[in-house]
Amino acid sequence: MSLSSALSTAQSIFNNSGTQSAVVSKNIANAQNPDYVRRSAVVVTGGNGAMIGDIVRSQNAPLLRQTIESSSVASGQRTLLDGLEEIKNLMGGNSNELSPAKLITAFRNNLDAFASTANDTGLGISVISSAQDLATGLNTAADKLQQIRKDADDQIKQDVDNLNSLLSKLESVNNQVKNAAASGADANDALDEREALVKQISEIVGVTSYIRENNDLVLYTSDGVTLFETVPRKVTFQPTAAFDASTNGNGVYIDGVALKAGEAANTSAKGSIQALLQLRDTVAPTFQSQLDEIARGLITAFAETGPTGALAPMTGLFAYKDSSGVQQTAIPASGAVVPGLASRIFVNPVVVPPAGTPDKLRDGGINGAAYVVNTGGSSYGDLLDKYNENLEAPMTFDPLTEIADAPDLLSFASDSMGWLEQLRSTATAADESKTAMLTRTLDAYSSNTGVSLDEELSLLLDIEQSYKAGTKLMATVDEMMQALLDIAS
Repeated sequence: MSLSSALSTAQSIFNNSGTQSAVVSKNIANAQNPDYVRRSAVVVTGGNGAMIGDIVRSQNAPLLRQTIESSSVASGQRTLLDGLEEIKNLMGGNSNELSPAKLITAFRNNLDAFASTANDTGLGISVISSAQDLATGLNTAADKLQQIRKDADDQIKQDVDNLNSLLSKLESVNNQVKNAAASGADANDALDEREALVKQISEIVGVTSYIRENNDLVLYTSDGVTLFETVPRKVTFQPTAAFDASTNGNGVYIDGVALKAGEAANTSAKGSIQALLQLRDTVAPTFQSQLDEIARGLITAFAETGPTGALAPMTGLFAYKDSSGVQQTAIPASGAVVPGLASRIFVNPVVVPPAGTPDKLRDGGINGAAYVVNTGGSSYGDLLDKYNENLEAPMTFDPLTEIADAPDLLSFASDSMGWLEQLRSTATAADESKTAMLTRTLDAYSSNTGVSLDEELSLLLDIEQSYKAGTKLMATVDEMMQALLDIAS
């Protein structure tokens, strides 16, 4: 080997070691960064020996696609489950102590006691008090349920804003990647940033990606709508100022195409927006319809029909107001939801002490003398027994409630909580499964593309040995050059 060749080899060793050290150092510095993909300095054979040909990322496109998909479905399921947990908390959590079923049971126990001792005014007051608790419970649950819908609507607005912001950033980063690909510059950092943005986008809306010439990225939604192609497509949403039972929220549109809401407890939602649409437009309204039907059932069960049952039915113990706040006396039609009835039901003031008296519940006459049933004295509880029986009398419910096959009001109230618990239980199991899948996918992706400190430190030792070899070669060349100089002198 000539001295010039030896010098060239040493120089190549130092250049390669420097580049490799820089790459390894960057890997180590980003070992805890989940959005960083490991780099490797590829050594190739050149005219002057070994040289660094390129710095490449440890990409794994199939695992990346699976990570994005898993992230999307896990986000949708978690969003739905959080909403179901919030609805369950309205009912008093695991004990369901604030549920209509529990409140009706407490009310009925007091009604039984009053019917057996109909001359006990104290028991009558207890019945009215528990009836007020029941009506207030329905009011509160219905109002808070609409607040949950409003919160979901607000979150949709925030997610849409975030999505548009991420898409705008994606355009800038994607342009960096394309420019680097066209010019032969290093695009690795921009690629890391682009993948991180796609992961964040996938948590909001399900996406699939396609890489075109010059490493250009195209994004589609899970339904095939173009979300990003050279420039981001416009995502629009008009929030709703306030919600009641008859309010329909607005849709989310991507490039003018409506985004579908998720379906079922094991939701089809991919990303948070579809799950929020499902919660706002399907789950909460269905439960609201159940509350409204319970309210209608109570109004019907305690309606006054007179001594022979021939008079026009009118509201008795439980009354309600229309949407404008005017008290109504007519009984709502059978088998059809009256939207928002649960928020407008109340106990008739005629039976509420001190201005009213529970005796009118026992005797009838809430709507006047013509409706008085009990004229036999304060010890008669026949009318109270009739009301009690009405709670288990056959009743027809609206199919919109999804539990319309319940035979009577008590069964319907119990089935309502069963419906909610079944939905929540299924959603919980699905969340556990999808979260586990996401965890396994992230682990697999990290194992293939992430940084292992053990491997990087081992590589540093190899680089150190290579550097030492270069220094020894330089030292040998130096000695030989000095010997030649000595001879020449």
